[in-house]
Amino acid sequence: MARPEDTNQQADDALAADATPAAGSTSAADAASTAHSTPPADAAPAPDATPVARDTPAADDAPHPGDATTEAATRAWQGLHTLLLDRHNRRKEVADALGMSFSRIRALRRIAPGPLTLRELAARLASDPPYTTVIVDDLVRRGLAERLTHPVDRRAKLVRLTEAGHTAATRATAILATPPDALLALPTEDIEALDRVVTKLLK
Repeated sequence: MARPEDTNQQADDALAADATPAAGSTSAADAASTAHSTPPADAAPAPDATPVARDTPAADDAPHPGDATTEAATRAWQGLHTLLLDRHNRRKEVADALGMSFSRIRALRRIAPGPLTLRELAARLASDPPYTTVIVDDLVRRGLAERLTHPVDRRAKLVRLTEAGHTAATRATAILATPPDALLALPTEDIEALDRVVTKLLK
């Protein structure tokens, strides 16, 4: 099947062919027009009205004032990603230390402030309820959490941490919150400046 652009091209070619006279078929009117429009050999050439093209950059090619700022922000963001997820991946460190996946550790830290229903915990983990149930079952099996009957809705269950669960959550928080040595080695003014920037970004 011919594409629309091919059909358009064929139509254009046909129009061009119809408008082009065959070889040797120049009419008398065309010849007369050519005779009148041809300047004599000694006539002065007509001035060229076509402006000379100059290599002037287009408006879109001109540098924008915000480009340097955007590039710096991109470098900073990529650098933070590398620092947090590659060079100093505390998630792997805390998972190895506690002997469980980081999804379990996240659940521990979400439950630590107080008991939650499974639905509330799933929302805070941005997880679906069935997978949240799997996580809670594992925490209960490890002796880190327990299920309680909801005091108002007898059909619902609350999940709260055991003493061992609170100990594990506290240890996880300490590992995650410990700054790397490279950060502590920076000058005080640099650390304070970074603290101000991060505080602004978290607002």
